[in-house]
Parts: sequence; C-alpha cells; structure tokens
Amino acid sequence: MKQPSYSTGIDIASDDFVVSISTTPGIALHGPKTFDNNRQGFKELDAWFKQIKIKPKEMIICMEATGVYGEHLCYFLHSYNYTVAVDPPLKVKRAFKIDGHKTDPVDSLQIAEYAIRFFDELNIWEPREDIVEKMKALITTRELLVNHKTAATNSSSALNRKAVRPTAANRTLKSHIQTLTKKIKTLEKEMDKLIQKEPQMSQMVKNLKSLPGVQNLLAFNMLVITNGFKTEKHYKEMNSYLKIAPVKHESGTSVYKKPRTPKFGPSIMRKLLHLAARSVVTHKSDFRKYYIRKQKEGKANKLILNNVENKLVKIMCAVIRDHNSYIPNHISIHPNLLNNA
Repeated sequence: MKQPSYSTGIDIASDDFVVSISTTPGIALHGPKTFDNNRQGFKELDAWFKQIKIKPKEMIICMEATGVYGEHLCYFLHSYNYTVAVDPPLKVKRAFKIDGHKTDPVDSLQIAEYAIRFFDELNIWEPREDIVEKMKALITTRELLVNHKTAATNSSSALNRKAVRPTAANRTLKSHIQTLTKKIKTLEKEMDKLIQKEPQMSQMVKNLKSLPGVQNLLAFNMLVITNGFKTEKHYKEMNSYLKIAPVKHESGTSVYKKPRTPKFGPSIMRKLLHLAARSVVTHKSDFRKYYIRKQKEGKANKLILNNVENKLVKIMCAVIRDHNSYIPNHISIHPNLLNNA
C-alpha cells in the first residue's frame, strides 16, 4: 500500500475524540478538532473531511487501541471506505519523548505524526465476522464467570477452615458457586451451537482438537485470534503475539540476561496453552519423553513447558494452514530428497 498524502490522528475518549490532520511530522495542517463520540459526531467528521476536500483514498486514519471506545468509529469509517489503523497505546507512546504538555489535541497530533513515521508498521484495521465477535464476547464472559467462581470457591474453602462458621455465609457461597457453574456450562453450550452454524469453521475446530491437549476453548481462541481462521500467521509471529517467545536482553559485554518470555499478552490464550502443555507432558508419551530429557539436561520446568507451548502453537498453525487434522508421529520429507531418491 502506497503511503497517502494525509495522515490523520485521532485521540479517542468515552464521550468525544480529537482529530488532527498532518502532512509534515509535528505540524497540524487541519485541526485539532473535537467531535462527539457517537453516530452524529461520526457524520460530522465525515462532513469535515469533505469540507476540507480530502478523499478517503488520500488519507490514513490512525488511533490507539482503546477497546470499545473506538470500535463504533472504526466500523463507521471502514463503511465509508476510509483506511483505519489501530495500534497499541504503548507502541505510540514509546515513539515520543515525554518533554511537553500532554493533552488530547497534542496526543492527536502525535498520533498523526506516528502514522507518518511508522506507516509501514501500522496495523490496518479490518472488521471481524459476526461469529468471531460473538465468540470473543462469549469467551470473555466465561472467563469473568470462571474468575468469580474461583474467588467464591477460595472464600468458601477459607470459611470452612474457620473455627466459627456462619451457616448463612456458607450456604450463600455454595449457592453462588452452583449458579456460576450452571452459567459457565450455558455459555459453553452456546459456543458449541454458534460454531455448528458454520461448517467450515466447525471442521477447522475439529482438526485443531485432533492435537493432543487441544480442547474446545483453545480451538475457539485460535478462531478469534485468526479472525475465523482467515488470517494465517507464521507460528513465530503467533508466538511473538502471544508473548511466549523468549526475548533476549543483552548490551555490550556488561549486560546479559537469560532470554525470558514477557509477563504480558493475551491472558486467556496464555493460560489455556500452559494448561495444554502441562496436560501433554503428563499424558502423551512423546511430550513426556521430551520433558524428562530436558529435565535431565538441567532445564527449568518453566522453560520446558514454554518450549512445549511453542511446539503446540507451531502444530496448530500448520493444521490451520494445511486444513488437515493432526497426524501423530508424522515426519515431513523435503521435496529435494524425493527428487534425489
């Protein structure tokens, strides 16, 4: 994609958003201008673009990933054929020195400058399919209920260890846990119903579940991450996105730390991968042999499990790429070897 003539930065908040248009880093050509964060504000923004005679194909619009605050605006702009980029706030922040005022107009101009300087690295936004958005909402809601259930279970366990235990408190906690358990099962059934409506996605989920350690939740999360299995990522890109790929920390001869995985990333997916890794090293012979061999080499348990997680992601990406189920003990042969045979 060729870099457009105009770069638009949007600093978005719950009630409104500020827009700055630039062609030169640090200099506002138009704006900053504030609009309400609602349908009427979106229409006024489009009218403003037309008033200053900037066509959609002549402009890149960039904003920070702020969750639901910018979601409706992204859908609106996309429907009007504007190119929208959504990048992590931390990435934008690190591109600038904090040596001046921090206001919404300043931020919008900085985002416009960021889009100019890092155009080739921008994450172009595309709307997800309805089934992907619904699945993501169901997964997030289920995780919330699971956390509540865990908290209630821990409270009930602590209460049972007390010398004085109020019957009403104990009964309330048990009832709450039972209710949460039923709601979690209801959400899981809804996920199953949703995926059954899409035969191709259902088959892909079935293929993923042929892998050891992969169950519905892990397969459903892969569906969300790959936008319905349409975004094929190399397994190294996927591991980097999930923050399970070790990162080096070295500088000269005096600074050296062992490569470690970042302690952030998609929390639900990271948790499910960790549980899958623990499952396969316990119950699957090939992974179990690998685990024992690495233990004998003196490797830390966390490192071994992280390596297993990376292997699982590599296999899942291959299954998605090839649209085939997992074949245990499969050995690939390079085509050149076949030609020379």
